[in-house]
Amino acid sequence: MSESDHLLTEVEGHVAVIRINRPKVLNALNLALMEDLAELMERYDADDSIRVILLAGSQRAWAAGADIGDMATATRADMESRDQFSQWNRIKAIRKPIVAAVSGFALGGGCELMMHCDVVVCSETARIGQPEINIGVMPGAGGTQRLTRAVGKAVAMDIVLSGRFLSAKEAMLMGLVSRVVPKEHWFDEAMNVARVIAAKAPVSARHAKESVLNAEEHPLSEALGRERELFYMLFDTDDQTEGMAAFLEKRRPSFTGK
Repeated sequence: MSESDHLLTEVEGHVAVIRINRPKVLNALNLALMEDLAELMERYDADDSIRVILLAGSQRAWAAGADIGDMATATRADMESRDQFSQWNRIKAIRKPIVAAVSGFALGGGCELMMHCDVVVCSETARIGQPEINIGVMPGAGGTQRLTRAVGKAVAMDIVLSGRFLSAKEAMLMGLVSRVVPKEHWFDEAMNVARVIAAKAPVSARHAKESVLNAEEHPLSEALGRERELFYMLFDTDDQTEGMAAFLEKRRPSFTGK
């Protein structure tokens, strides 16, 4: 395991694990952390031996929001010049599947970071929300947009304007998280999910991720056209040949990512 001031990393097979590690401030997200996180994710995205990125916090907190100390005295000009959201755009551009292991608080920027992930495995203890309104601001890293697309206008308005927290069960019923598990299994279950995805054909996984995300961001006819193009492209891969041959031969496929 390698360590930085605020991120811990390790690799298990084809899964790269990144743990947010700022326990004294409940894993609050500051600019330095987000820059390092984006750089790490880009490095793993470019590494052919890595097929899935697993992003985790601690049992007490996934990330309890942005680091308010970074912003409390900032002006509009300060916020615009630091361009902090460019790091979020880099994370959004990661092509490989990202699995989130969420326990405890996932608030504000923590909720927004969770929504940048592709599969969210959540402890029953999780508390999820966008409480920025309580400190005189609003979500700025995609919270008003991704939350609305996930749960609908009425619920998003309630969460954003009241600042209330969702329980893990509520979040799953609304489609905001993928799975909810007992608190003692939150990380192990996320790792199991990451391993399952890592065993699939890597190019197929990347194309499938792109296609699902296109459903949120593009008109239906355009997204359907891109889906078809991505589907056809997979027939130029060795993994498509291997996967279909293995199915017909009733054996487990051996995918190489080519």
